[in-house]
Amino acid sequence: MKPSLLLSCVGGLILCLICFLPAETSDAMEVRKAAKAGTWYPADSDKIKKDIDYLTREAQKTAVHIPSNKRLKALILPHAGYAYSGWTAAHAVFVLSGKQFSKVILMGPDHYIGFRNGAISDVDAYETPLGAVKLHPDASTLRSHFNLFQAIPASDRSEHSLEMVLLFLQTYIENFQVIPIVVGPTNIPRFAEALEGFMDANSLLVVSSDLSHFLPYDNAVDRDRETIEWITQLQSTKLLQAENRACGAVPISILIRLARQHHWQPVLLHYSNSGDTSGDRSRVVGYSAIAFFGDQPMQQNTESNQHLNQEQGQVLVKLARQTIMKNLGKQVPEAEITAVESALSDGCYQAQCGTFVTLKIDGQLRGCIGNLTASESISDSVRKNAVNAAFGDPRFSPLTDQELNKVEIEVSILSEPQHLEYSDADDLINKLRVNIDGVIIRKGYASATFLPQVWEQLPEPEDFLSHLCAKAGLPSKAWRNTKIEVLTYQVQYFEEHK
Repeated sequence: MKPSLLLSCVGGLILCLICFLPAETSDAMEVRKAAKAGTWYPADSDKIKKDIDYLTREAQKTAVHIPSNKRLKALILPHAGYAYSGWTAAHAVFVLSGKQFSKVILMGPDHYIGFRNGAISDVDAYETPLGAVKLHPDASTLRSHFNLFQAIPASDRSEHSLEMVLLFLQTYIENFQVIPIVVGPTNIPRFAEALEGFMDANSLLVVSSDLSHFLPYDNAVDRDRETIEWITQLQSTKLLQAENRACGAVPISILIRLARQHHWQPVLLHYSNSGDTSGDRSRVVGYSAIAFFGDQPMQQNTESNQHLNQEQGQVLVKLARQTIMKNLGKQVPEAEITAVESALSDGCYQAQCGTFVTLKIDGQLRGCIGNLTASESISDSVRKNAVNAAFGDPRFSPLTDQELNKVEIEVSILSEPQHLEYSDADDLINKLRVNIDGVIIRKGYASATFLPQVWEQLPEPEDFLSHLCAKAGLPSKAWRNTKIEVLTYQVQYFEEHK
């Protein structure tokens, strides 16, 4: 039986879920009061618990495959009145029940005010009928240190996108603090980088978003399925450019950027729309629950196999630019050289692994050279590949003085390539992970590679492999017609901040 609007008729025993323990509030604590209690959901806490218990039991009838030995990193959940979207939102129980997160970064779209960047409340706690959730101290730090964030009281008073999801988080997670961020149009790379510095092993990123709005049932299902495919394939460009796909397209795109950077694996937990729960299929709203799990870490043949952070990555990008400038005979300020050389004394740059340096002008490739295997330190490898990308890529003429200020630099750090075992062409297609795997193919003396970033231009595995075969000088369908050696690897990549 699917949930209906008549949740008030639900009875029965309440499951032994992990319950949120309401925080003590005092007269001195400034609290953001619930805006939709009594309208979008009941104002009575017992009624909320009973309704969410019913929705949870309905969700538990649906079998969901959860990757083993991987840690939950992020969630997308819907935010309509939970009589409509609660069935889908309750599928969070599969990944949250029994989990411990001390900090939840909760992002949702702005529906009412109209502002750029992010609104982070300056209150002490968010309150719902289930209790008060204190703001994490990092909320204040983000507002203070990044001009992307400010307090917008008008948004606090009206916005529902965070509040509706908070009810389920309060039900399924014990004793957490929240960083509530309402998001408008923004610079997605900068926004993602700012959040990354505040995420740790005890943090969960949650994005609140519905899907298409007010389409006939069948049209909505077709559109939403395509949108979900874009999200699970980590294709944010299509999501941002298309109309009526997801009200939270911007915060979802921020999540996608972090997922690509850290190789998180998305898994669809549930899809429905308001036609499934209300019975009215004439104009429906779509809902999805999608979980993101931490992928296996990059495998290195060194002791230093942790990921570089954004600050460390930017050191490598600056090193690449300085190296190119020196080879063009340009003067590099001494203070900038000293800053980079001082940073390079960190032992993480002495690890041996493959690197690539990619140059672009106006979004078009201008040079890309790298090494796939660990043969020298990261810093030495970036220096060498920066020179080769600028002056030694046989597809392009050497970079000129006039192009220097236009060129955009990207540095990729590679994991050790691993052989991919597959039985046939279809098995190969199924085993490749779009937007995660870099791919090497070999056949006799022919070989070629595409970095994971190439999935942006070639998101279909068949096209990706056909172009890769052509790059190697093989027939484009060689991957389908003959047995070729395939290796995969993952990358961290860092784009230049100018």
